[in-house]
Order: sequence, then structure tokens, then C-alpha cells
Amino acid sequence: MTVAPSRSAGPARRWDAVLPPLLVGVGFLGLWEVAVRAFGIDEFLLPKPSSIAAALGSEWSILWEAVVQTGIIAVSGLVIGVFVGAVLALFVSRFLWLRDAATPLAVAVNATPIIALAPIFNAWFGITGYRSNQAVVVAVVFFPVFLNTAKGLSSVDPAQLELMRSYAASGWTVLARVRIPNALPFFLTSLRLAAPLSVIAAIVAEYFGGPQNRLGPVITQNASFARYDTAWAAIVMASVLGLALFMLAVAAERLVPWRGAPAPETD
Repeated sequence: MTVAPSRSAGPARRWDAVLPPLLVGVGFLGLWEVAVRAFGIDEFLLPKPSSIAAALGSEWSILWEAVVQTGIIAVSGLVIGVFVGAVLALFVSRFLWLRDAATPLAVAVNATPIIALAPIFNAWFGITGYRSNQAVVVAVVFFPVFLNTAKGLSSVDPAQLELMRSYAASGWTVLARVRIPNALPFFLTSLRLAAPLSVIAAIVAEYFGGPQNRLGPVITQNASFARYDTAWAAIVMASVLGLALFMLAVAAERLVPWRGAPAPETD
């Protein structure tokens, strides 16, 4: 006899997943508030969560514009970086000479600090628009996507490759039917890594110049004028933006049916 699943099973599982981190977050903020008050910590050292919340309310219009502007840079740079990294990984999986040439270059770009790239890109693309900061995000996002996707494309079960060869499958057919399905979990994992990195890269790039209505300048300006509650409020907005992009990457990982490559057709 089979038992039909309860209608409330799905919502109950979702609530069980949300409740623990919610309780931990509320508890952490409560301890933070109590500790600052109990030990008399100065606001310029560590503002109370209540002060940060008040700043979020009073400066909401400025903070919202800043998170939108930085979000445009982070999301556009993330999309371009993911596209370039995935496409180059596809090409290096087909041409070994290209892999040998591109991998050291990708490692060199990844080893270059953001603080070194930002001034150079400002000189190349200007500091008044989006392009210089987008270029920094692309450079940071590109490496984890390229490296993980290339790993997934190359680490295929030899038995699967031998089976495809027995069907006289072309290289592009093997790529589409075996290598890409095998690489999808690697790619989606790299997307989870790259999503919050894009926000970090965008904010760091903004420290080196550009319009003042973005999160980086808002943080530095308010900190320099001792408005630490507003600076922390901007940091909270940056954290929310990074978390939102991470959750989108997690949702994409759950929606994409990557488990299991399709069997080759015999007809």
C-alpha cells in the first residue's frame, strides 16, 4: 500500500530549512546589541544593530540607489565573466593546445590582486561609466568558472568516451552528449562561488574612483565623516546583494536537470 505524501510536507521542509539560520541570525543580532550596550562600546568602533537599522531607514533612498548602481556592475560583470569562462572552457576541452596556452594566462589573471587591476582598468576604460568596474568583476569571476568548467569537461569516465567512439560519434557530439552534462555540476558550483565574488570585486573596484552614488564610495565617505552607522548600513546592503546573487545561483543549480548524462542513441 502506498501512502500519498502530505500536502504540508513541502512547506514544512522549507520552513525547517529556513528556521535554524533565522534563529541564529536573530540570536546573533541580539547578542551584538546587548554586548555593545553592556560593555559601553563606542559607536565609531561598533555601532549597535538598532543604530544600523535606524540608518537604513533614514538613508534608504541613498542606499537603494547605491545598491542598484553596484548591482548593475556586479550582475553585468558576472554574466560576462561566466559566459567568457564557460565558452573558453568549451574550446580548451576540444583543442589541447589551446588549453595549454590559456590555462597559465587564466592563472596569472587570477593571481593579480584586484587593487592592481582597478587603477589600470580605470586608465583604459575611464572612471565615469560602468566599463572599468565591470572589467574588474569579469577578471575576478572568469577564473573559477573557467577552471571548474574545464575540469568537468575533461574529467569524463573513460568508459563513456569509449562507448561514444564505438558509435563513431564526432568530437562535437561527444562534447554535447557526454562532456557538457558531466561538466554541469562543476559549472553550477563555480557559479555559486562567482556570484558573491562579483559583489566584492565591484565594491573594491569602486574604491578607486568613479561616480559617488555606488556602495564603495558610500561606505568610504560615511566612514571618513564618522557616520559609521550609515557605513555599516551600506555594508548590510552589500551583504544582502551578495546573498541574493548566491541564492539565485543555488536556485539555478536546483532547477537545472544536470544529474545523469543521456545515454547515446543506437538508432
